[in-house]
Amino acid sequence: MNLQQLEYILAVDELRHFAKAAEYCNVTQPTLSAMIQKLEDELDAKIFDRGVQPVQPTLIGKKIIEQARIAVHQASLIKDLVKEEEQSLNGIFRIAVLPTIAPYLLPRFFPQVMELYPALDIRMIEMKTKNCLAALQAGGVEAAIIAGPAEGKDFLSTPLYYESFFGYVSSKESLFKKEVIRSSEISGEKLWLLDEGHCFRDQLMRFCQLKPAQSCQIAYKLGSMETFMRMVESGKGMTFIPGLAVLQLSEEQKKLVRPFAIPRPTRQICIITRTDFVRHAVLAMLTDKIKAALPKEMLTLQNGQKVV
Repeated sequence: MNLQQLEYILAVDELRHFAKAAEYCNVTQPTLSAMIQKLEDELDAKIFDRGVQPVQPTLIGKKIIEQARIAVHQASLIKDLVKEEEQSLNGIFRIAVLPTIAPYLLPRFFPQVMELYPALDIRMIEMKTKNCLAALQAGGVEAAIIAGPAEGKDFLSTPLYYESFFGYVSSKESLFKKEVIRSSEISGEKLWLLDEGHCFRDQLMRFCQLKPAQSCQIAYKLGSMETFMRMVESGKGMTFIPGLAVLQLSEEQKKLVRPFAIPRPTRQICIITRTDFVRHAVLAMLTDKIKAALPKEMLTLQNGQKVV
């Protein structure tokens, strides 16, 4: 048994396809299959059921894969320890980030980091909060950028900034005539919301005390924030957008933005790592670059803001 074999079974489990796993691992399919077969023979246990498509792990295979994930992650920490001792800013560094954060935060700092540290291969992956933490727990990513600190003893949370929510209101809606939005004035039938599982949606539904079922959701259940903004601009309903999104709008688009009345709903954005994380030099660099790329008033909670 060796780490290479463990990496191969993790790839097959992730992609559920031997050929795709071989391509991902940069080996031929016969080589990957033979190495996994050799491991199965050594363990006297079938890890994968090859008779179904997509390939599925067996019951004992699931347990083996879970232990393999731990072993591969722990082995990777040895390399990370060396990089950290050298204060090295190179190698691969994977970050999971919420889809409601990525389009507005990444352009502010990521191109600069790529230019300054060409030897550092940062890979951004958009995921919902639950999947971000699961990937972090499994060792699939080194860090995650989410809304709010992570619960649980296995995670460490480093605050980055505070971001208020804003209404984005069609010129045909009655709320367009108001300077600020009060949660009691929001009509669910005219509201475009993200699909379930997005913390952005959950936070605002709690703050505005909205009912789960919304007519617009049924009409366009799997929409994105950008899609909803285009719907509002075309004259239909309203949606919510984060503060960084407002900074990207044209002057014409900003006419549709309405702040909330005090207290203004706000989310705290944090970067999350595991408690056994060791690449602190990379984390410190990223934290500094992110904060430097933001308006100073977003770095602390302001009067009138309420974290939801």
